[in-house]
Amino acid sequence: MSDKPYTPPKVWRPDEVSSGRFSSINRPVAGPTHNRELPVGKHPIQLYSLATPNGVKVTILLEELLAAGHSGAEYDAYLINIMEGDQFGSGFVSVNPNSKIPAMVDHSVSPPVRIFESGAMLLYLAEKFDAFIPKDTAGRAECLSWLFWQMGSAPFLGGGFGHFYAYAPEKYEYAINRYTMEVKRQLDVLDRQLAVSQYIAGDDYTIADMAIWPWYGALVNNKVYEAAEFLQTHTYKNVVRWTQELEQRAAVQRGKMVNRSWGELHEQLRERHDASDFETRTQDKLGTDKNS
Repeated sequence: MSDKPYTPPKVWRPDEVSSGRFSSINRPVAGPTHNRELPVGKHPIQLYSLATPNGVKVTILLEELLAAGHSGAEYDAYLINIMEGDQFGSGFVSVNPNSKIPAMVDHSVSPPVRIFESGAMLLYLAEKFDAFIPKDTAGRAECLSWLFWQMGSAPFLGGGFGHFYAYAPEKYEYAINRYTMEVKRQLDVLDRQLAVSQYIAGDDYTIADMAIWPWYGALVNNKVYEAAEFLQTHTYKNVVRWTQELEQRAAVQRGKMVNRSWGELHEQLRERHDASDFETRTQDKLGTDKNS
């Protein structure tokens, strides 16, 4: 790490940005970089995503809806390779002008409805199917409070802690300490809540759990940033209990496989078009040289 403090220039220029894992896809402007239309499958819901925590939120909910008998939640899921810049294609940008996964289009209505931001997708689908969101005013308010807690808190975990601990080209003590403090505080918030309720928003499993688990469950399980020991995540006993309980759900297990392009081959379902795909189209069945 450089001993020389950084002095910001009067005007920032993008060519002054240092290298890093995501430097090739970071840019200071929006909009498409190339023309590429999105594929459209046969099902009402079209999802364009990647199995990062934000992507997994939505596939878990879709799989839970299908498991609960909501056939209208059938979906096609297409892989968006963010490291290759797929999110900057014209078709993707037309669905999500922010060029972030996931992006979704509901073709069951006319004209089709686009939805971007994972939290918005969870709320849209829960309301559309009247499922996984409390009906009473107090319960709904609690569920939405925790849903938006996740949307506001996760950037400190991912863009803050995760970036400086795992991805930044150099280790900066101040930044790592700053975001470690915040992430441990967030884990304590969750731990205290889960000490008094089985699920995040109370006695019922809701979209609040589906939003929070892919981020904080993965952290506890050492699936992101390899920081479980550093953060001592095992000491948050209630979060560990909740993480393990949700992980046993069949829909959760399926949801975290969809649009996954790394890890064990039998856990990668790069595209999902039918429930049978989990048995027949994982990468161990297709071979590593095939993308779908």
